[in-house]
Amino acid sequence: MSSRRHSLLSGARLAEGRQLLQWSLLILAPAILAGSASAFFLWSLEWVTWFRWEHPAVLFGLPLAGLVVGLVYHWLGRPAEGGNNLIIDEIHTPGGGVPARLAPLVLFGTLATHLAGGSAGREGTAVQMGGAIAGWCGRRGKLSPQHLRILLMAGVAAGFGSVFGTPLTGALFAMEVLTIGRMEYEALIPVLLASVVGDLTCTAWGAHHTAYHIDFGDGGRRVELWLLLKVAGAGLIFGLVGLLFSEVVHLVPAWFKRAIPWAPARPVVGGFLVIAGVYALGTRDYLGIGVTNPDSGVVTILSAFTPGGAHAFSWWWKLVFTCLTLGSGFKGGEVTPLFFIGATLGNVLAGPAHAPVDLFAGVGFIAVFAAATNTPLACTVMGLELFGAANTVYFATACFVAYFASGNSGIYLSQRLGVSKHFAPEHPPGLPLREVRQRERGSPKR
Repeated sequence: MSSRRHSLLSGARLAEGRQLLQWSLLILAPAILAGSASAFFLWSLEWVTWFRWEHPAVLFGLPLAGLVVGLVYHWLGRPAEGGNNLIIDEIHTPGGGVPARLAPLVLFGTLATHLAGGSAGREGTAVQMGGAIAGWCGRRGKLSPQHLRILLMAGVAAGFGSVFGTPLTGALFAMEVLTIGRMEYEALIPVLLASVVGDLTCTAWGAHHTAYHIDFGDGGRRVELWLLLKVAGAGLIFGLVGLLFSEVVHLVPAWFKRAIPWAPARPVVGGFLVIAGVYALGTRDYLGIGVTNPDSGVVTILSAFTPGGAHAFSWWWKLVFTCLTLGSGFKGGEVTPLFFIGATLGNVLAGPAHAPVDLFAGVGFIAVFAAATNTPLACTVMGLELFGAANTVYFATACFVAYFASGNSGIYLSQRLGVSKHFAPEHPPGLPLREVRQRERGSPKR
């Protein structure tokens, strides 16, 4: 009996080992391709950003860039218009598949947006390229719907982990972003492997990521209760701002659709509005990706980690410029603008809270992101990967408070509701966030 049991256990371990080896081989190609795509994207993004800095007049080409992007998506990209939401929908309910054309389309659209000065990020581009590559590989391999679902999650992880240089965060994000309050652990090994391989590939190509540092906590400082309470209070504000961003980023495109029926014309109008905003404020601080700038007087994500590195409403104006850019039809991600909004808001809150500026900028950086994407665990780990482990308790506190404060909202309307944050029994588990939002706010579907 004992021998038979041992044989069965050994057989089960061998089957698990074969499955792990199979998934490792299956993941390698899309992960390497996604990491390579991220490297090319980061190089290209750096170049178009530098070109815009050197030639400020290119801003006046933003409406033309919007028209080109709008026409390309109108003629070629209609099956790919869903972007991140399309990938999340395909993971939940495999259907028409993620078209391979999504990768070059979103790459072109995002670079055009940044070249002319649109306010957007890079996460959406990397995730969509990773998902499109994974979907193409899955179709070539004739995978079953269940295996294709896991491969798409791996593509998301590879894209996210490689573009930010955060492989653990990429893996957790791919599992956490699908369903609010629940993790998709069935894909644990594939997404971790894909995110690590994607990041290593991107790094091997010579692409580099921005280095962040928080001085507070160096030297093993213990957690301070009073400071922890301040961080929790700030987390509440970060959550409300994440909620505000999520609502505005959905309301703006709805307004554009009602006002301008022909889709290619929307980013043209959006481009003119962005230019008007630049001249109304008298600053270009809120254009582009906003991570850094050769002019030391410009507000950036990096400047937010220093005292006086942001203005009182820098977070608000970045929110406005980003929602105008993306809501009118330009391409790019929301996450890096969320980093900017959170870091500059943290910089502002640090003064009245008598708290360390760099710590509050760091927790704002990840907490607003956590609130808007409903991924508090992934964002806590992002804090560790970007800023170090010295302030882990503060990171987790801010992210989880912000996540709860943002309510049943988010920037990805294809997310499913796993656990309602407000314990609302009228929302059954598995309901897409777009339907939850429609029920609670009476908003039009997107």
